[in-house]
Amino acid sequence: MFEEIPLSRPVTPLLDQVVTPADLRQLEEEQLPQLAKELREFMLYSVGQTGGHFGAGLGVVELTIALHYCYNTPDDKLVWDVGHQTYPHKILTGRREQMLTMRQAGGLSGFPKRSESEFDTFGVGHSSTSISAALGMALAAEMDERDSKTVAVIGDGAMTAGMAFEALNHGAHTGTDMLVVLNDNNMSISRNVGGLSDYFSKIWASKFYTNLREGGKKVLANMPQAWELARKTEEHMKGMVSPGTLFEELGFYYIGPIDGHDLERLTHDLRNLRSLPGPKLLHIITQKGKGFAPAEEDPVGYHALNKIEPKPKAPMVVEQDQTPSKKQKYQAVFGDWLCAMAATDSRLIGITPAMCEGSGMVEFARRFESRFHDVAIAEQHAVTLAAGLACEGKKPVVAIYSTFLQRAYDQLIHDVAIQNLDVTFAIDRAGLVGEDGPTHAGSFDLSYLRCVPDMVIAAPSDENECCRLLSTAYLHCGPAAVRYPRGKGPGAEIQQPLQPVPLGKGVQLQKGHSINNGRRVAILSFGTLLPAAREAAARLNASLCDMRFVKPLDTELIESMAECHDLLVTVEENTIAGGAGSAVLEWLAHQGIRVPVLPLGLPDHYIEHGNHSELLSQAGLNADGICERIERLLPPEASANTAS
Repeated sequence: MFEEIPLSRPVTPLLDQVVTPADLRQLEEEQLPQLAKELREFMLYSVGQTGGHFGAGLGVVELTIALHYCYNTPDDKLVWDVGHQTYPHKILTGRREQMLTMRQAGGLSGFPKRSESEFDTFGVGHSSTSISAALGMALAAEMDERDSKTVAVIGDGAMTAGMAFEALNHGAHTGTDMLVVLNDNNMSISRNVGGLSDYFSKIWASKFYTNLREGGKKVLANMPQAWELARKTEEHMKGMVSPGTLFEELGFYYIGPIDGHDLERLTHDLRNLRSLPGPKLLHIITQKGKGFAPAEEDPVGYHALNKIEPKPKAPMVVEQDQTPSKKQKYQAVFGDWLCAMAATDSRLIGITPAMCEGSGMVEFARRFESRFHDVAIAEQHAVTLAAGLACEGKKPVVAIYSTFLQRAYDQLIHDVAIQNLDVTFAIDRAGLVGEDGPTHAGSFDLSYLRCVPDMVIAAPSDENECCRLLSTAYLHCGPAAVRYPRGKGPGAEIQQPLQPVPLGKGVQLQKGHSINNGRRVAILSFGTLLPAAREAAARLNASLCDMRFVKPLDTELIESMAECHDLLVTVEENTIAGGAGSAVLEWLAHQGIRVPVLPLGLPDHYIEHGNHSELLSQAGLNADGICERIERLLPPEASANTAS
């Protein structure tokens, strides 16, 4: 058991011998526990240096070793769900010395990535995809008559999603040879009921039992009554001591639950399961954060870890401003607003798909327990649940990450928007998310929401505007969305009492002046890039507007800017295609207003992981980038005498 994260590289003589899983398979089985200890210690060290997902990887060290030991990867396909737990997998598959580049620009991704390694068979970021992808791979191997095995590793949380059960149902229908490993690290599906369960699990995993079972099918095939009696006897026996009846009824041969940290047991069962044909499910119980005491005690708090900064050698005496920072994370701003609004309106219902902590809803869940629904990883259900509540006069607020709302797009349109139901969407993690990369970036929400009729879409520029626009959206009778980014705001004071803003109305913050040859520029900012837009406007003597709403647009403000400016510049942290800039261009075109428009936003390619500010700089969405793009469109004499 480790109590602290090592700050220097640990000595790992056995791990150093394992460059690829082929090297791992050369070890004696008795050496595997020592390898697990070294692997766990190295992972502690590397994540301490870089930051990243933490607890899930510690919990699957033994499973990762056993899978690569018993299966012939990469010929055998190993498909991980979500990817939070794949750091041990990356260490064992040729990337040990690259782990110190994890989640940094140009370094390793925090998730499996096909372009990174042949051992990363499927790129992931959203949960509950592994069984579907693994089934596709298994079917392809079957069609090609290849002796390639396929394993999907899925967590108990991910198993709550409908997609996982759709895949299980289809896998049983096809009868394809594949293994699903259900990693239960919260005991949210079932609890190990003790020695009797363990005893029967050993029996069910044994070759004697599986051979007897398969042989019994043949013997009893012509005796329907006897076979039915035998089948029901087995089913009821398993039902008494394990949760396997559900999976057996779906058509999977179930084994478990077993201790997921018992390497001897894991390798024994996996070898037997590898040779057993058809769809199989191995249920293991693991401890999230296993082997690191603080993470075992607080698995939620140690889900991910920030980089550990080295302590200074000597204390530094620096004059510091003792005024506490006013900057809050946007999720905390939303959480405070939600509690305040709930206290004034008993109709408010809070809904989240497994993102209570991430969305800032912990206090709301505590204070308004009967009005809080965490529906697990079921985004589609979350949205339609909200629609049903709205049908009965409630005021649901769905707190959801931008990238996760993509999974419920059909429900948003069909179940909420078409029926014009009163549902408010609080869209977190809008825009780039830095180190988590393109799978988690909220790059598209303005585009995919803007085309939905009667949808209200707001993009606040700071913490106070976030609260005001949340109130505006909530008070609007119909579907409305407020999108805000990950991380802290600029420190704007939240004014009390909260005052909603007029629907679809922006505000002009700065009036620009002619520059050199009389050319005038207006910057229309949508969302939290306003500080960069403000700095650029100051340098260029440009007018500046905080547009607030992407839909409905403040067309009066746009028209007034078009009448007295020679260039309109739109700024947004969303893909340019179909975003706020597109909305401005479309409206101007329909009105026959001819004025040059420069839309600035995320480019038409996926932006990889890295520091958020660096990524914005690469996309040209910092003050320097905005100025450079504007000056490129103006004649040289127009930009030669800009003010700072």
